[in-house]
Amino acid sequence: MVDVPEGLAGVVIGETSISNVDGAIGELSYRGVSIEQLADRPFLPVAWLLLFGDFPSADEEAALSGFLRAHRELTHGEQAMLAAVPTTTHPMLMLQAMIPLLDLTIRAELGVPFGGLDAYHGLIIAAKIPSLIAGFRHLENGGIISTADSDDNMHRYFLRSLHGQEPTETMVATLDAAQILQMEHSFNAGTFAGRVTLSTQAPIQSSISASIGTLFGSLHGGADQAALEMAAAVGSPEAAHDFVRQTIANGGRIMGMGHREYRVVDPRARILKPMARLVCRDGESQRLLATLEAIEDACIIELEKPERPLRANVEFYKGAVFHALGIPSHYFTAMFAMARVFGYVAHCLEFRPQSRLIRPAAQYVGPRSEAAA
Repeated sequence: MVDVPEGLAGVVIGETSISNVDGAIGELSYRGVSIEQLADRPFLPVAWLLLFGDFPSADEEAALSGFLRAHRELTHGEQAMLAAVPTTTHPMLMLQAMIPLLDLTIRAELGVPFGGLDAYHGLIIAAKIPSLIAGFRHLENGGIISTADSDDNMHRYFLRSLHGQEPTETMVATLDAAQILQMEHSFNAGTFAGRVTLSTQAPIQSSISASIGTLFGSLHGGADQAALEMAAAVGSPEAAHDFVRQTIANGGRIMGMGHREYRVVDPRARILKPMARLVCRDGESQRLLATLEAIEDACIIELEKPERPLRANVEFYKGAVFHALGIPSHYFTAMFAMARVFGYVAHCLEFRPQSRLIRPAAQYVGPRSEAAA
């Protein structure tokens, strides 16, 4: 009988130089640069670092910005397909369905250091995801899809498209930081699913679709939506402790608390919590944030163990930041996908050249046939 770790915990299944998660000391780095050093940078240079291993030159950054701008507008066919998706569909399911159908025609030069068509096609998908999200939100509200915009800044373009008005520079910088923090996280479930798909020699759009489908789960990326909606349901900081006690007594889960990889505080949450305090200015945002902080405090009292401090993970306070930016809670995980797609593409570029079919063995524990006996 082979002892198989539950959930493959601790099993090393490959090597990567893209990001490092040091759960023992609570550190996360991209290409050897800590997220604390990256979070106050603009988004696109960090994306280039993640994809190609170094910060871009001014010309490379301008080329990447131009490439994304040239591919963000949805074609008439893509708009028709998006309009055919029922508006009751969750945005994550919309993304998973739409990504394999996107037109990946290359319309601009970029000069990627490596990766060829995978790099181009992955970046075209990354360019179109903000337009898919904003377009679908307009359809939800009974409006029309409009994705034509000449802005070089991807996140300013997105916020303007989503809200129909000019965002402040603080809003753009906040979105940059939040998206950098969730751009990549080593062999997480979604990334591993994408690698398994790539190992079959499937195209990158199939891999990204598989990764996004995995990210949707409430034990993975979907915890961000669940955490904020939990705080809204609790209603006030005063009700938080009773909620936590009752949830624990009923065997429930407090979404967004703790992380499987970190034995100490999730370093992304260390950045997001004060960020949330800065941007949550209106009454509702402040109430939601205060309720989240009270839930975290109650969890520390009720659940923390001496050998493992319990604190909020990246999902817990990210929802408060997105709420303050005017993003509806059922779009939070789609925002996660909008950032994490750059990590998915980076893993494709790293894995594809030496990929081998991932086909683990299973230990059979069922009944034996008479012939086998």
